[in-house]
Amino acid sequence: MKPPFEKIVTDYGPTVLRVCRVVLGVHDAEDAWSETFLSAMRAYPELPESANVEAWLVTIAHRKAIDVVRAAARNPLPVQEMPEKPAGNGVVGSDDAGVWTAVAGLPDKQRQSIAYHYVAGLPYAEIAQILGGTTDAARRAAADGVKSLRRTYPGATLKGETR
Repeated sequence: MKPPFEKIVTDYGPTVLRVCRVVLGVHDAEDAWSETFLSAMRAYPELPESANVEAWLVTIAHRKAIDVVRAAARNPLPVQEMPEKPAGNGVVGSDDAGVWTAVAGLPDKQRQSIAYHYVAGLPYAEIAQILGGTTDAARRAAADGVKSLRRTYPGATLKGETR
């Protein structure tokens, strides 16, 4: 029997928010998080009991992130004053905002592969399904991204990374 949707939000909400923050940045992450769970709530009754809920939610978050990026490109919003720079990078538990700034500067596939594998903990096969490629390509994108990060931050390691 599937758990109530409220439990899904409680259990996976923080992970989905961290993924949204890494992929989109702090400014748009909460909107993407909300849209993810609104869509998930509508589709949840049809989700098979055997489904990997976390991978399902990260897939929805990925699509919502793409929607946010496309909308931002179409509808730039002018502001009178630049907002203050946020303290930190918006990733819970991050001690070095510079590392996450460097992650944000990576090419899309590398950044997304790192976010989905090291932040959400998804296996490369599921990342390949989300990004539309092969398992090897997802693994390579993450490895290339980590290699770039190591050039900038030689001592840094990502959660779950083996050296």
